Amino acid sequence: MSPTPTGRLFGDDLVLTREFRAPIDDVWASLTEPERTARWFGPWKGDAAPGGSVQVQMALEEGGPWMDMTIDACEPPRRLALSAVDEHGSWRLDLTLTERDGVTELRFTQHLTGAESVGEVGPGWEFYLDALVASREGRPLPDFGDYFPSQRAYFEAQQVSKPGD
Repeated sequence: MSPTPTGRLFGDDLVLTREFRAPIDDVWASLTEPERTARWFGPWKGDAAPGGSVQVQMALEEGGPWMDMTIDACEPPRRLALSAVDEHGSWRLDLTLTERDGVTELRFTQHLTGAESVGEVGPGWEFYLDALVASREGRPLPDFGDYFPSQRAYFEAQQVSKPGD
């Protein structure tokens, strides 16, 4: 399988979208309930409130590492903003949902700091969001090898060099 990348770089924001023929509350549950996030990303535990901290297991990564994340905003069922800092850099994520005529759109944004390699980050989020779609449709999860390194050039081609780079 060779999935087609869809993410776009807008300045320092990497934006990916997915659509679901489902009510917004059901899609929200797929993003926020630990037993449902476990199906496509990994479970989480902790203080699920704005300003609170949670530990998220990246179950599809080698070794299933846990990552500490801060909930920067939680506005059910429309917006979830998370941030984290780890050995790979800082992660500022914003997930927004909108529903129209029985279709819910997820707009996933990672606010990049410039330290991240969009050629690695982009394919990773394409993989995870396709895993979300597969988990909701009862299909097998995708294979990361179908995303990276084949999608790297697509994302790197969107980078614009800034003076001094």
